[in-house]
Amino acid sequence: MKKKWALLSMMFFTISVLAGCDLLVLDPKGPQAERQASDIFLSMGIMSFIVLVVFGILIYMLVKYRASKQSEDYNPPHVEGNKYVEAIIVIIPVIIVTFLSFVSVKSNYIVESTPAGYEDREPLVIYASSSDWKWHFSYPEEDIETVNYLYIPTNRPLEFKLYSHGPITSFWIPQLGGQKYAMSDMVTTLHLAADEPGELMGRNANFSGKGFAENTFNVNVVTPMDFEEWVDEVKQTAEPLTEEKFAELLEPGHLGQLTFSSTHLEFAPPPEGENGGHHHGSSSEEEAEMEHEDETKNEHTDSSEHHH
Repeated sequence: MKKKWALLSMMFFTISVLAGCDLLVLDPKGPQAERQASDIFLSMGIMSFIVLVVFGILIYMLVKYRASKQSEDYNPPHVEGNKYVEAIIVIIPVIIVTFLSFVSVKSNYIVESTPAGYEDREPLVIYASSSDWKWHFSYPEEDIETVNYLYIPTNRPLEFKLYSHGPITSFWIPQLGGQKYAMSDMVTTLHLAADEPGELMGRNANFSGKGFAENTFNVNVVTPMDFEEWVDEVKQTAEPLTEEKFAELLEPGHLGQLTFSSTHLEFAPPPEGENGGHHHGSSSEEEAEMEHEDETKNEHTDSSEHHH
């Protein structure tokens, strides 16, 4: 009796938890998220079909080969393996895995590039950087910076430049696309787009300390006209961001939403050039000097070989 009530309680708890879940990834608001949601539905469909087939075969086997009353001296016949069955149970899983791998690779190329239908439009570039435990969004073209919230227009490609002022974090807006890591020594790029206005949720999807749970941000998707009005309003009302204020923002802790009429990119540039990409810690001048030294060594080597 106790086991029965324990099982019922566990089922009730599971249903209650699932009822409170908002599966945002299955409610896409942009082309990248739509592609990923379709892949999820495809995978769920294939796996559901496999489960139904397996349970159907299981029920058939249990009914057909169930135990029956036999004499005590009954000796079941010896049965050899069936080569056709063995081939099926190997080939079908290989086909399923191959198909899902092909779909995954194809989708990766699609979601990593500019969203379909937006190739001919100028992207809105936003530098999204994280610190403990907040998000800083810099709009270099508009010369605006926000903290813990985004304003983005519909029907325009978005190009996020991601990096971190501290530990590795993960930038994720579930209804617009998949997550991508933000690191302290390089910049990663994430292409997104929003098809319709609304309020979305974004967060850090990578554990980065005790404040990780509240490392979230709001995403306000508006029409292009409303976005331009917001830019004009910020320029007229917000204060510029200073080095001193930015240093305060980088201190560990949680903040509300803040808006500034300038960005930190001028006095605290992202890790591009000197530390970005594959040239960790070497500037363009240092690279030029290294190339010059290599050319000098090669010339010296050639002259020595000619002398000998």
